[in-house]
Amino acid sequence: MSNQNKEKKTPRKYMTLFKRVAITSIALSTLVFGTVSADSKIQTVYHVYIDGERIGTVDSKNVVENVIKQKIDSLQEQYQGLTLVADNVSVIEEHAFSPKSNNAITVKKLESEIEVVADAKAITVDGAPVAYLKDEEDANTALKQLKLQYVKEEDLQELEARADSEEPLPALAEGQSRLLDVTFEEKVSVSDEKIAPDQINNPADTVTLLQKGTLEEKKYAVKEGDVLGSIAVDHELKTAELLALNPGMTEDTLLQIGQELNVTAYKPFLTVVVKMEQNKQETIKFETKVNENSSMFKGDKKVTQEGQDGEKTVHYEYKTVNGVTIETNKLNETVTKEPITEIIEKGTKVVPSRGSGQLAWPAVGGYVSSKVGYRWGSLHKGIDIARPSNLAIKAADNGKVVEAGYSGGYGNKVVINHNNGMKTVYAHLSSISVSVGQTVTKGQQIGVMGSTGNSTGTHLHFELYINGVLKNPLEYL
Repeated sequence: MSNQNKEKKTPRKYMTLFKRVAITSIALSTLVFGTVSADSKIQTVYHVYIDGERIGTVDSKNVVENVIKQKIDSLQEQYQGLTLVADNVSVIEEHAFSPKSNNAITVKKLESEIEVVADAKAITVDGAPVAYLKDEEDANTALKQLKLQYVKEEDLQELEARADSEEPLPALAEGQSRLLDVTFEEKVSVSDEKIAPDQINNPADTVTLLQKGTLEEKKYAVKEGDVLGSIAVDHELKTAELLALNPGMTEDTLLQIGQELNVTAYKPFLTVVVKMEQNKQETIKFETKVNENSSMFKGDKKVTQEGQDGEKTVHYEYKTVNGVTIETNKLNETVTKEPITEIIEKGTKVVPSRGSGQLAWPAVGGYVSSKVGYRWGSLHKGIDIARPSNLAIKAADNGKVVEAGYSGGYGNKVVINHNNGMKTVYAHLSSISVSVGQTVTKGQQIGVMGSTGNSTGTHLHFELYINGVLKNPLEYL
């Protein structure tokens, strides 16, 4: 058989045997052809293959080793700390009579097509590799850091420390919590891989990758009040991206309640499930009891017993998935302080709006500083009361408020209709504490003495009308 025919029929099984070759160990196979005599001159050549395809022949395996070394050396500084190897090169040694080699052409092809990979550790989720790190230590660090996104480091250390203990867990003190378990919902393992070095991440970037995950098709049912913009924001999309996911829809499309939209979202590669327990102190809100009291006027209230909140400790067990609590179980609770019910007396006595006709002094003490009559060329329609012991202004009799507000020269003014033909007027108040339509009782405070309007000092201007006729209040007080 000729050398040419032999070369064409090189069995593929030889090539696949040497698919992965490191720079220090290029696999060699030897082929010898024809009948060899003692005087024959046999030479050795090396056939070079990339991914099982022959790219040329060289006269020394050092040629291939040098190309691989140069390629790896050129990348070593960029990928420090990684073990780089040539992944797709195989070499077959051949002994033949006067074989031909083409070093230059083979080297050129080898330099352009050689593939350098790195030894790595893959984090595998449910059988599929999803992230690559330089070694097992980095892989385990990334998995631990992912757990620490949802639990405290000291809690995780405490959980790991008691993992091998057979001692029962001590009771939790009030306010204390304890981690029970931190697991991944998926099946996770770490395996050996060879991968392009630019696909190898550090632990921090791996945590981000595992949390972000991959795109997963998701539907959303339109609810009342939804608009395209709000739906897009809720699913971390731009409005244009949401429209692109829903062909035929435009910004002017009228949404229908219950309509399903495509809202493709990221699904994390790993789901962190946390179980914990907590002995939590909680407040027991006091109850309020209202007793009706016929001796008190309607609208009046009086607290006869102050309410006090109670306290209890509740033992909870929680389950969270990626930081979201999905299950809460109350194991038991103990009341440590009983609440005290608040008791309120509520008046039911109806306040009569008709006055008795006997007017009470409308201030707290004080004296009449000016009477009804003409002064300074005009009629002074009421009496002025000044210098009281305090500034409270009181209703002179039962009645209904018909005016309450600012009124020119009167300043802040209140008018009470006593529904017996009498009306009383209270002027220059600094503030008013009643409103129009309100029923008041004799002696009830309706405001505070002041000096609003046309006033020369703090005092009460008090007028009295009977059946619309101005009267001197001093004759009725």
